[in-house]
Amino acid sequence: MAVTGFWPVFKNLKATLDYADNPYKTTAPEYMDEDLYAALRYAENDDKTDRKMFVGGINCSAQNAYAEMIAVQRRFGLRGKVVGYHGIQSFREGEVTPEQAFAIGKETARRMWGDRYQVLVTVHLNTDNVHCHFVVNPVSFKDGAKFQNKIGAHKELRRVSDEICREHGLSVLENSNFYGGNKKEYWRHKVGKKTHRDYLREDVEYCLTFATSPREFESRLYALGYTLDPVRFSVKAQHWERAVRLSGIGFSKDRVNAQLRQNAENRYRLFTLEYRPPYKPKKFPLEDELRKLDFSIEHSYDTAVVLVDTVFYLVITAIQIVAELADVMLLSPDLRAAEKDLKELVADYHFLQEHGIHTTADLQANIEQSKSELSALERERSDISNSIRRPKSPEEQAQNKERRKAIGKQMKPVRERLRRAEKILKKSPHLYELLKQEHELERKARARYLDRSR
Repeated sequence: MAVTGFWPVFKNLKATLDYADNPYKTTAPEYMDEDLYAALRYAENDDKTDRKMFVGGINCSAQNAYAEMIAVQRRFGLRGKVVGYHGIQSFREGEVTPEQAFAIGKETARRMWGDRYQVLVTVHLNTDNVHCHFVVNPVSFKDGAKFQNKIGAHKELRRVSDEICREHGLSVLENSNFYGGNKKEYWRHKVGKKTHRDYLREDVEYCLTFATSPREFESRLYALGYTLDPVRFSVKAQHWERAVRLSGIGFSKDRVNAQLRQNAENRYRLFTLEYRPPYKPKKFPLEDELRKLDFSIEHSYDTAVVLVDTVFYLVITAIQIVAELADVMLLSPDLRAAEKDLKELVADYHFLQEHGIHTTADLQANIEQSKSELSALERERSDISNSIRRPKSPEEQAQNKERRKAIGKQMKPVRERLRRAEKILKKSPHLYELLKQEHELERKARARYLDRSR
């Protein structure tokens, strides 16, 4: 049995000209040199491959795979973020010898990519599970066509691997689903993230732990920011485009009703040991913070003057307050889902503070300034490169190369600043909508709380 998978190797930098003569100006050395070279070096690591006994190339030599892959990419002059693919084929412990794994890995690579692409194949012996690594050049040596990283390719790799395993008398995973059919969910799970359906599934589990009747189940969902359609038996949060049928995430109406009946029969245990009533907020952290700041969400959103830094501050503060208080939770499911990005939100807020950015207009001005700085540095670097091609003396050429290298270092923080500012500009409207949603839910909950208190 072999488990398979592959993922893209990224490097997000620009430019491409002459790699050998002008390494600081070309795309090839900067987006390939680090990531593709690192992937190849990792795959060939002597400590893992038993001194390179199990290293081979498909359509390239094992000894010079990197240079040959770069040559193909340069020949077709292709730019792009993806500079390679790194794949794995892992075998069950004790099922194959290194020699068998190497033979299977090479045949898998040959059938999967061998008619069009270059592949380095290695066997790693540093774990209990012998496993193959593949490093694939995404540019076809035949016509320069880029390899398309789609779900079908991942399924095909598994099919090819299973076919070859059967030919070698190995076991395979029969009738197991490759992925659930939803591409967005597949890719989010692939990088360890959750979707809104995952958060809903967790919330439904929580509600079903204690609810003893359909009405209480609906009340618990409502307290978490959802509305239940009892006819379609679907759930929707405020800003979702469409409702999610509970049967689609594993909670059929029969299963839910059976659990509710079981909870009702065990009412004594629930009430005496661990019963928690539906969440009815008594504290309203976002509204309290707005009052402290004398800040109104409703009339603050104007594309010219919106206080972007305050929006980030409020989102961060609401998440942090709730994390510190055991008896308080965020009411918006979407804002609860944003908790996983807290570290990145804090970094964004510090960026805004560091650069004195308050409004959307300030943010756009910062972006334009960064673009202007990059253009000036690129022009200066281009002039120096022209001087390098026509040097008056070896000393002048060496000096110009050092100057060009220094400009490359100057450009890096400007690019990073531009990238973060553009990302903040893109995400700030969504964060504002989350704040509005949470504030609206808090105001409704406060009104209910005051009615109960009278």
